[in-house]
Amino acid sequence: MKQSMFLIRNMDCPTEEALIRKRLGSVPGIGELAFNLMERRLAVTHTLADEQPIHDALREIGMNAVPAPQEQQDACSNCEDETPMVPHLTWALMAVSGIAAIASEIVAWNGTSEQSFVVIALALLSIATGGFSTLRKGWIALKNFTLNMNFLMSVAMIGAIAIGDWPEAAVVIFLFALAELIETLSLERAKNAIHGLMAMTPEIATVRLDIDEWREIAAADVQVGQTVRVKPGERIPLDGVVTAGGSSVNQAPITGESIPVAKVAGDPVFAGTLNERGMLELRITANKGNTTLARIIRSVQEAQGQRAPTQRFVDQFARYYTPAIVVFAVLVAAVPPLLFGAAFEPWFYKALIMLVIACPCALVISTPVTVVSGLAAAARQGILVKGGVHLENGRLIKVVAMDKTGTLTHGRPVVTDFVPLVEQPAETLLQLAASVDAHSEHPVAAAIISAWQTTADVSVKQRPLLPVTSFESLTGRGAKAVIDGQLYYVGNHRQVEELGICGLHVEKVLRRLEEEGKTAVVLSTEKAPLCVIGVADTVREHSAEAIRQLHALGVSSVMLTGDNQTTASAIAAQVGIDDARGNLLPEDKLAVIDDLTRRYGKVGMVGDGINDAPALAKASIGFAMGTAGTDTAIETADVALMDDDLRKLPHFIQLSRDTSRVLRQNIALAIGIKAVFFALALAGKATLWMAVFADMGASLIVVFNGMRLLRGR
Repeated sequence: MKQSMFLIRNMDCPTEEALIRKRLGSVPGIGELAFNLMERRLAVTHTLADEQPIHDALREIGMNAVPAPQEQQDACSNCEDETPMVPHLTWALMAVSGIAAIASEIVAWNGTSEQSFVVIALALLSIATGGFSTLRKGWIALKNFTLNMNFLMSVAMIGAIAIGDWPEAAVVIFLFALAELIETLSLERAKNAIHGLMAMTPEIATVRLDIDEWREIAAADVQVGQTVRVKPGERIPLDGVVTAGGSSVNQAPITGESIPVAKVAGDPVFAGTLNERGMLELRITANKGNTTLARIIRSVQEAQGQRAPTQRFVDQFARYYTPAIVVFAVLVAAVPPLLFGAAFEPWFYKALIMLVIACPCALVISTPVTVVSGLAAAARQGILVKGGVHLENGRLIKVVAMDKTGTLTHGRPVVTDFVPLVEQPAETLLQLAASVDAHSEHPVAAAIISAWQTTADVSVKQRPLLPVTSFESLTGRGAKAVIDGQLYYVGNHRQVEELGICGLHVEKVLRRLEEEGKTAVVLSTEKAPLCVIGVADTVREHSAEAIRQLHALGVSSVMLTGDNQTTASAIAAQVGIDDARGNLLPEDKLAVIDDLTRRYGKVGMVGDGINDAPALAKASIGFAMGTAGTDTAIETADVALMDDDLRKLPHFIQLSRDTSRVLRQNIALAIGIKAVFFALALAGKATLWMAVFADMGASLIVVFNGMRLLRGR
């Protein structure tokens, strides 16, 4: 199987999508079809030797497809395409059509017969300039036995002409065409909400060619590993890691953070973010098509093709609803005259109105516009959602399970407590502990060394470590080394007990730190303890607030960690977690997710590491920490929180609830408006142009209602 990508400029509505699905579905060798109506792209998976049968089939239904260039098949395929969705000529023709339609009505209202030459000429001019496209699409739909809105509108117009109502035929076709143009512009706004992100990425990058030589080249030509310089006030062209300089970077397009983030050597930066103050030199880690921003847009665009539950329901409903209404309209036109001797023309006119009302456009288009608006709103806030199904299902989550390290906490240990036990300066004791640990690779040792080097506002060079001899790592206990002829130990609770120097005072300090979920380390000689150092993986600043917001939404919280139960309980108490479970292996986390699913139904799982990937895949919705998370976790998860801010989790659930509410509103509006005008038609109170206005007015109402999600909260 191979895939071909096509750009179809006159495909921007679910009506055209349904027609294409039906036509290409009958071509042998064609498999899956993936639509992106916002970008007007169609991906066709097939086994054909060449693409000509696809072009021929699309041409038969009036779709002019051209191959999408490979370089335009990335996340921003049409970002630079300045071709307006509605050409200027179309607007000019619509103006002529509107003037002619209104003129025909005015002439008829002033007493001239609706069958007079002037009225008919004005109506034909309106139909020719504004309704030709609708008539052509209606004819194509008829040939393909498809009851879409173009066919129904064409029948209504021809029926009005058949009974001599030329002005109304002109007004009907003009209002329909005008509403379609406005609807197209509304959809373009939703598309631009996504493209606005990618437009922030500069096209030029300043690249180092030699030690002192820099040159501006196209950002697309920059290779991974090259060094790029970004001046204050410039946007960062590509993802990278800071190698020199320091600055504050506004990375709201990626993470949604409103406050600029300080960046120094070793910190990651993202394409499209703004360097505010200092000069930065970056080592590029991703080329133009693979930046974090490009991946966000690509994922959102791909998600548009995944039908959400409500959208699947609406599509199925419309499939049976439209034919049923058409049959009913035929019966309305035929039964009273044939069986009861009623006048044919009034009942035929009522049937035409019902055909117009039968158009399911508002119902069908309400769901994709709402879902895409929700996806774009989430992306703006640094929440990458990989499909409308996850956006809709987020509202159903009753409990969220969370990993501890890297999710609730920063994932790196730091010194939190320093308790001297002898009359020596604290700096001297910390220097001794750091010097012994300098030869150890343990994370706790790294935390102690970092604490020594950052205890004062001086450079690292002014905080030297002492020379050591006879260093030895003590498995399961710590380490020992000789400094200036004195043997020192840096070890855990077990180490000091084995040395026989764990007195009551030391024991009390150690127990207190351990009950707080911290790792307690003792610096000592063979004869006496010198100080106790508490090391812990600190809780993220916003974790407690995120848990409070989840609880406010009625969502329970569970922490899953491989750490011991004491540490798990301490962290859980600190942030307000409902249930903490420690000593868990990856398979244990899977078992917990299974148990929570049986008890609660929909379960969310938040994690950042490879060991979390199985649980992320098993959960109803998996959430990955987008910055701290490993590639495996991000790829496995359904949602990525791009700046590791857990507060985005309750925001996502609230957005899901808002999206679901708007979807229900749109379905109720679309069906309710049709029901009202259907009743008016049966009562003889509705006209054709009123039916068109109601149908397309409903379409515009649901489009604009769905796009309210773009405003966010």
